Amino acid sequence: MSYDAEATRRRIFDAATDEFAAHGLAGARVERIAAAAKANKQAIYLYFGGKEKLFGAVVRAKADEVCHSSSIDPNALGETVGQLFDWYQEHPELIRVLLWEALENGPGAVQGEDERRAAYRGNVRDLVGAGVAAGLDEPARTRAAQDWMFTLLGLVAWNFAVPQLCRLVLDEDDERAALARRRAAVVDAACALAAQRQTEARGQG
Repeated sequence: MSYDAEATRRRIFDAATDEFAAHGLAGARVERIAAAAKANKQAIYLYFGGKEKLFGAVVRAKADEVCHSSSIDPNALGETVGQLFDWYQEHPELIRVLLWEALENGPGAVQGEDERRAAYRGNVRDLVGAGVAAGLDEPARTRAAQDWMFTLLGLVAWNFAVPQLCRLVLDEDDERAALARRRAAVVDAACALAAQRQTEARGQG
């Protein structure tokens, strides 16, 4: 049977995603990743260059997934914000690795920072092109779209970043019911923000 390098890479990546989500970069162990992936440690260094670079690859790939799977369409805001909420609910590993990255990196640069920044700039350009902050001059239009996107991401992601606060603040043990209600609340809030932004833009036009 021939060796399937791509399959090995995928198994390592999937195992690393679980390991980093559970333990962060510092707490993750290459031995556990290799065992879960049914690969040897040398393959991790061969394909990814080591634990730190593997962590960076996981974060970049997961961030890319949400950027490409759930782009925010201001012309169908309720639907797309709901889809974004669903994506985060189905992929809690993204929030976990982002939180670990923030805890372990602090304010310092992260791996692949230039590429990740470029991807988000592409999302912002799409929002500007779709009419977000219409009526403003550049660079105010871009800055407004950046603020708007970051606010929407926060509205969605916070529901999955701190599940203990969801339980304590919402005072509800039925997590599924709470998240369904939170989804509706997030969609309503996003639509209200968009309506306010449009009103402000018309007033400045």
